[in-house]
Amino acid sequence: MKKILPIIITAFLLSACTAFGAVVKNEPEVNIDTVELVQDVVQEASVEEVDVKKEKTLMEKIEDIKKAEYYDYEQKNFLLEEVFTHHFPEKSKLDYTHFWAGYNGDIGMHFIDDGTVANHYDFNTINAGVDGAFKNNNADFRILFGFSPRTRRNFVASMFSDVYVATNKIPHHRIVAGYTRAPVGKEGGNSAYTLPFLARAQIARNFGTVRKIGTRVVGDYDLIDYDLGVYSSATYFHSFFPGAEFAGWVNLKPLGKTDGKYGKLKIGGGLEGGRWHDNYLVTGAYVGYEYKRFMANFEWANANGYNGTAGHVVDKHASGFYATVGYMLTKKLQLLARYDEFNPNHDLKHNKKREYSVGLNYFIKGQALRLILNYVFCQNDSARDSHRIMLGTQIML
Repeated sequence: MKKILPIIITAFLLSACTAFGAVVKNEPEVNIDTVELVQDVVQEASVEEVDVKKEKTLMEKIEDIKKAEYYDYEQKNFLLEEVFTHHFPEKSKLDYTHFWAGYNGDIGMHFIDDGTVANHYDFNTINAGVDGAFKNNNADFRILFGFSPRTRRNFVASMFSDVYVATNKIPHHRIVAGYTRAPVGKEGGNSAYTLPFLARAQIARNFGTVRKIGTRVVGDYDLIDYDLGVYSSATYFHSFFPGAEFAGWVNLKPLGKTDGKYGKLKIGGGLEGGRWHDNYLVTGAYVGYEYKRFMANFEWANANGYNGTAGHVVDKHASGFYATVGYMLTKKLQLLARYDEFNPNHDLKHNKKREYSVGLNYFIKGQALRLILNYVFCQNDSARDSHRIMLGTQIML
């Protein structure tokens, strides 16, 4: 009512002025500045009234979510992002906060060549937390908790997934400080919610996918991107600062200025080196290509000691590689195949582990709602061969 009343009064004054001018033509004209001021008041009040009408209800937001489509499968997206995002007033230092949760799990069967069969249900990843940003892009932050059951890590080591603060004030750069997943390899440094298969490749799940406390600089240009950081060598809060570590990865993008006309090509490499009781050094290389519905990638890594998911430094010479190809059969259905080889100890002969994988991804709502079907044939030089069939679900709210 407070917004409508000024409109009525202003309209009445304009009508009165016009009528009066028509009858008494010899009177001086209305001051132009006054008319413009009145018109501005009317326009401002009208805009405010329209803004109020445009405020969406919860049901309207849910309807927008139902209609939304996502086709960038390299990025995370969320089913209820608009619902769980709170925007702060202009005077507040905070810009927004976004509460979200993610789940990835699978049910499957494991067939071993000796005739035994094991059924399982794995909670691969369960997270809940909040992302937030300050005004003028000064800084942003994340506090993310992990609830996946882990028997080999204590409660505190499993509880936190990401705890960091970052800034994007420097053009093309992002500086991150806190507890994050270090870029140890291409797939080893990726989010669990953007993996093509349910399980990471062997080099990624042995050498990488670890979180550490440190500071990193992430740069992104048309022809190159990089992620360089210095960390504590302790993983998952096992100790405070047993030693220092450097982890970095650089990607060249030769087709970065062609606007996707010839596809996307990345040629990358990196290393992780440091000391925790023993010295360790992991080097790697990567090539990835995407063109329309087709994708392919190859990654190789070699370790002279490594500081991965075991929670301590493994003093062994190990290496491995994988090659993946994929094709989008439709806009939502993806077919994948992968060859994955790993040698956990070069000092032992006939010690390789090979995995042959075939997978289907059905992206109902991008990565926010995905169904996953994987078949893996495991061929081991020093153990019995086995087969695994897994049906997985991924949900991100």
